Amino acid sequence: MRSMLRPMLATPGSHVPPGEEWVHEVKWDGIRLLGDSPSGRTQTRLTTRNDNDATPAWPEIATGPERDVLVDGEVIALNDAGLPDFRVLMDRMHNRDVRRAARFAERIPATYMVFDLLRLDGRLLIEEPWTERRRILEAVQAEGDLGSWQVPGTYDDGRMLHEVTKAQGLEGIVSKRRVSRYRPGERSRDWVKLAHRYRASLVVGGWRPETGTEGGTERLGAVLVGQPTPDGLVYRGRVGSGIGAKQARRIAELLRETAKSPFAGPDVDPDGGVPALDARGTHWVEPLLVVEVETHGTPVAAPTYKGRLRQPSFIGIREDIEPEDL
Repeated sequence: MRSMLRPMLATPGSHVPPGEEWVHEVKWDGIRLLGDSPSGRTQTRLTTRNDNDATPAWPEIATGPERDVLVDGEVIALNDAGLPDFRVLMDRMHNRDVRRAARFAERIPATYMVFDLLRLDGRLLIEEPWTERRRILEAVQAEGDLGSWQVPGTYDDGRMLHEVTKAQGLEGIVSKRRVSRYRPGERSRDWVKLAHRYRASLVVGGWRPETGTEGGTERLGAVLVGQPTPDGLVYRGRVGSGIGAKQARRIAELLRETAKSPFAGPDVDPDGGVPALDARGTHWVEPLLVVEVETHGTPVAAPTYKGRLRQPSFIGIREDIEPEDL
């Protein structure tokens, strides 16, 4: 049985909605999945936003409750810093091999954070207000009928939650109108999401030409950046977004090319250095220029996903800072 529903989507916001009509939740940095557990089935069907079957990838979640429920939630896993991080799940999310999925489940255990209840015991709840759906969800959880699935808390003070999640390095918050109905597949203003962005000063260790460069002259399109550590310059990722023509010319003027990669580890090393995809076609430079980068998630990341930036964008050149200052 297919749910035939799509997740309701939140509208990006610029500030925390004020007033008692709103309730606030943590925005989890994970993978959005609907969990459909029809009565009598021993396995839950997990589907993506496009109704693709993701069940084989998450065996520890698919063995969900035997009770008839349809829920909305986020699959998360923790990095070495103890924070939910999408990058930890990247190797798992596209896997459909049962044996490999079992190994992943043991090595990178995932948790299903359920935040909405759409059906219970054959009764569709999407026309009920959020407050009623939440009341029933908490009752089902209290009865122990959700198994290992977790129901995260909600908060009345959105500004406090926004500040705390930013301080803790979490992705952000989602604010919901208490009277909101569940609108499958719609991006509704009754749900507002505010994602945190973090800034970091990092050192340029290489640059890549802009794709589609004409006339035989290579123009700078992206830079490879790293973080100075006692073990050397640790690679953090490739940054191209936000680098316009003027910024590209200025960056290029300040770079001094070298024959060898300045990053710690071999020039191409998927287990610690620069990945082959990023190293291919890169011009290495001396690690002298500091740039400001904005990214989702804290820029100092855990070894399990090699500390890579997520959706980074270039902010500017820090000519007031030397690499030694970092």
